[in-house]
Amino acid sequence: MPGLFLFLGMRTFLEEVVDEVWKKYDVLEDIIFVLPSKRAGSFLRAYFAKTAGKTIFSPKILSIEAFVESMSGLTKAGNTQLLFELFRTYQLTATAEKDNFHDFSNWGQMLLQDYNEIDRYLVAPDKIFAYLFEIQELNHWYLHTDKTPMMKAYVQFWKDLPQLYLKFTKHLLSLGIGYQGLIYRKAVANLDDYLKSVVGKNHIFIGFNALNAAESYIIQEVLSNTDSEIYWDIDQVFLEDPVHDAGYFIRQHKRDWKYLQGASLKGPSRYYNSAKHIEVIGVPKHVSQVKYVGCLLRDLKGTDLSLLKGTAVVLGDEALLNPLLNSIPPDIETINITMGYPLEKTPLSGMFKQFFEINIQKEQRGWFYKNVFSFLSNNYIQLLLSGNEKGGMNDLLEFIKEKNWVYITHQNINFLENTYGLPLSFLFFEQNSPISFIRHCLDLIKSLKLKFEENNDNIGLEYLYHFYIVFNQLDTMLKAYSFIEDLKSLYSLFKELLSSETVDFQGEPMEGLQIMGMLESRNLDFETVIITSVNEGILPSGKSNNSFIPYDIKKEFGLPTYKEKDAVYTYHFYRLLQRAKRVYILYNTEADVLEGGEKSRFITQLLTEHNTATNISEIIASPTIKPQSRELQNIPKQQQLLEQLKQIGAKGFSPTSLSNYIRNPIGFYKKVVLHIDDPSEVEETIAANTFGTIIHDVLEELYLPFTGSILTVEKLNTTKLSIEKTVKRHFSKTYSDAITLTGKNLIAYHVVCRYIRNFIALELKEVAEHEIKIIALEKKMQVELQPPNLSFPVLLKGKLDRVDQKDGVLRIIDYKTGNTKRSEVEVIDWGEVTTDYERSKAFQLLCYALMYTSEHPVDSLQAGIISFKNLSNGLLHFAKKENKGSRSRNTNIDRETISVFRQELYRLIQEIYNPEIAFKEKVV
Repeated sequence: MPGLFLFLGMRTFLEEVVDEVWKKYDVLEDIIFVLPSKRAGSFLRAYFAKTAGKTIFSPKILSIEAFVESMSGLTKAGNTQLLFELFRTYQLTATAEKDNFHDFSNWGQMLLQDYNEIDRYLVAPDKIFAYLFEIQELNHWYLHTDKTPMMKAYVQFWKDLPQLYLKFTKHLLSLGIGYQGLIYRKAVANLDDYLKSVVGKNHIFIGFNALNAAESYIIQEVLSNTDSEIYWDIDQVFLEDPVHDAGYFIRQHKRDWKYLQGASLKGPSRYYNSAKHIEVIGVPKHVSQVKYVGCLLRDLKGTDLSLLKGTAVVLGDEALLNPLLNSIPPDIETINITMGYPLEKTPLSGMFKQFFEINIQKEQRGWFYKNVFSFLSNNYIQLLLSGNEKGGMNDLLEFIKEKNWVYITHQNINFLENTYGLPLSFLFFEQNSPISFIRHCLDLIKSLKLKFEENNDNIGLEYLYHFYIVFNQLDTMLKAYSFIEDLKSLYSLFKELLSSETVDFQGEPMEGLQIMGMLESRNLDFETVIITSVNEGILPSGKSNNSFIPYDIKKEFGLPTYKEKDAVYTYHFYRLLQRAKRVYILYNTEADVLEGGEKSRFITQLLTEHNTATNISEIIASPTIKPQSRELQNIPKQQQLLEQLKQIGAKGFSPTSLSNYIRNPIGFYKKVVLHIDDPSEVEETIAANTFGTIIHDVLEELYLPFTGSILTVEKLNTTKLSIEKTVKRHFSKTYSDAITLTGKNLIAYHVVCRYIRNFIALELKEVAEHEIKIIALEKKMQVELQPPNLSFPVLLKGKLDRVDQKDGVLRIIDYKTGNTKRSEVEVIDWGEVTTDYERSKAFQLLCYALMYTSEHPVDSLQAGIISFKNLSNGLLHFAKKENKGSRSRNTNIDRETISVFRQELYRLIQEIYNPEIAFKEKVV
């Protein structure tokens, strides 16, 4: 039944055209229907089938591009082939210094677009190129008498453009192919022959708006010389408004076409001012918009299931297709997606891009570890390398971290392959040409195909098939054209092919919820329309001058500018609103100049129009935020945990681990009890803890020969000669066995050398005035503690960096590469030592003193820290002060001091083992 196809009530534009055609024609075999798109043609054919009432031959229905192509006798070439042919012509034509293919591809695409526009608008190429050359010469260096080679090359480029165009188009015509503009120009040239061939046939043009000069000429000639008609899809409101951009082009056609002068237009309707419900909804960010769309669809389905049959979701930003599909309620079963899913948006695209980039970015030193980790962490690579018996991927990555391989060489890859049984040389290889790299990509596809088949991953197989086509196209092109000489150029070509490939969805085009882009909506009408991303820079797309031709010259020669493009967007936007009953317009409230700015001018215009403003409501949508207060962790000490703590105590606590408990009991619990350490990482530049380890190890090696003896100036001066060699050896041992002293690592090396030299210089001053005897270096010590109320002993263990005697006074010295303040090693209240983390350095010194005096009873000693960041302060002694402002400092650690500290330490250990005191998190 006519009129019941998409929704009840209001009739669609194509339905009205079909009814008009049936009134005038009984049969359709001799009619050629021409529409703006194939999609509109599919709907038109379905309407004819539904309303025919009998079996008929289907009429000839063509898109405008197919119609013009059939008239031209040319075949449309792919963009990549066109770029190759243009480069080939450029090499034969250019008289100045020639760019290589990679550099050419950066501007060759723009030149193709300009050629396309010039031909589609039937502009005389010699005139516009001459105009361009004269302007460029005048604007830049015309007045310079002595032009540099660069100036001459620049001017010559513009001078060569006409010749390049002529040779390029002549070459394409000889091959029987063309770009869209050339096809249009050729069709205009063949128009007379075409008109002779279609005598007795009728043409019906449906739903056109903006037309280029070639289309306009062809349609006018066909209308004037055959029994043909044209139907316009527009509302009278926009035709009668002299300034509304939605009617800009059709008003222009009515004014300029002889065929239309004095005649009324066929097709315009009066639906725009009918009752509508329009909501303008601001939603933060892009993905939130499609989540909101999902809620709208759920509400529509809940209200009336039939509403979804006449609903279209129009994506202003087509990149939102994937998140939209994941946001549609699962109980909406019938969906038709008009647009193809871009191949470059598929997960496999990321893997192949990584495969290119890891080889492009490879240096002589090897593959950078971050690139290797990222590539090996890709899900598809993980799948490909799964199933080995010798070890897992995690073991391999941990090994690289342990070895601290910043750059991974072929030798490293071979070693890892043999050690872990993973086919790594299949992925990391000595690629020597783009052709060999493509072979590796095709082999990778074959290997992944087997894995996908094992896992019944049909979607993955579909994606993989399209990549197989892309790489075979690349292989064919490389064999036909010899321009691609490096991987970087091949990667540019790959991305170019990828951008034009789509994975098409299969579905019933006339059923269910419709999802489409703005251009796919041409000539189609829906009762409910949801439009996303209605922001400036998206709808409309805004100013973009991706062209060699300046704005003024475009205006002079009748080429479209951003103003005409804005009018095209305006038409499509308002055309969607014409017959709709419910309209939901979503925009991003978070302005982003890169992805679209503030809400579109279309929204502002809608809100100010007197005839629609009363039907519009405007809201700002935001998710419901439930504030959650974070509670500090509290781990009760159950019997199993107490037993575990007992085992840890038997092995021994270090001063550092006890300091961690003072700082935060939960941190102590995670690190000491659960053994949750910071994740190991490859140190691209030397880390602070590694820096400290190297200094400790270097000082131990330099001072080890002096153990048990008195330091002398001669000994220290001799030691200074081997500083650099010793530091370099320990860099290699501790940091990486494949050390590369460049960049920040080279700076770190020199800093370590400087620290050691400065320290020995400080020692030389001390030795000149005092007698210093080295007693022990890196001395491991431990002491068994038996706190009251504990039925088992606890071990305290640690390593003393240095023990010496200065003028007969025993000293324990701890090296710190960080900055240490004197106040951090001074104690006023003994209770602070085990409760205040700011006294952690004093706590550690007292622990060392306790361990040493337990094994070597002495009446008193001193302990202090050498801070390499402030060596000029010398040894920062532990000291007991009466009060904060007191200048009196007691640096001796005697038996009484040890006894008082022992009691504080017992109290701390008792707290750790007290089942009544949970591990409570502190705010750090």
